[in-house]
Amino acid sequence: MKKITALKVLDNYRLWLRFDDGVEGEVDFTHKPRTGVYAPWQDYEFFRRARIGEYGELRWDDQLDFGPDSLWLRITGRTPEDLAADLSSASTHA
Repeated sequence: MKKITALKVLDNYRLWLRFDDGVEGEVDFTHKPRTGVYAPWQDYEFFRRARIGEYGELRWDDQLDFGPDSLWLRITGRTPEDLAADLSSASTHA
């Protein structure tokens, strides 16, 4: 499982993230709806309170979180199968 190790809030609902394997990049949340679970993002100041949770996940208070693996996949453009293969090979070399 990947972990987020650093984050910066950028303008216009974008975040820069770094992961424990050195991968880094931007995630654009501008196209997420501002309704339902994302309704708190109607207040941009709430969005700016993004933080790293205790398990390396991306969090906004206790209301909303994103798993680091899905964000890592978005940044790298890789597939879940790629991630599973990486984890599989890592366990055989441990």
